[in-house]
Amino acid sequence: MMSSRAIVTSLVVLLAFLAISEGSLGVELHCRCILTESKPIGRHIAKVELIPANSHCEETEIIATLKNTHQEVCLDPEAPWVKRVIQKIMSSRKR
Repeated sequence: MMSSRAIVTSLVVLLAFLAISEGSLGVELHCRCILTESKPIGRHIAKVELIPANSHCEETEIIATLKNTHQEVCLDPEAPWVKRVIQKIMSSRKR
């Protein structure tokens, strides 16, 4: 039978491995957006998060949080309506 010290050590190692493998250090190790929405949903958006391209993801990601459901939706950065929304946000920040 395992000693209590061996069990505790095993648990600590397991938890450390899980924390590192899940990226719980607050760093995304891959793109968050696999599929993007290109149809207009502007009136349903509560919040928009813009994530610039970086070493983990070559694409700029635009993630909208919906008003009623709080669901996160990835937006197509090439869609004309998304470009207008981003332009509006950027111009309001300059004021």
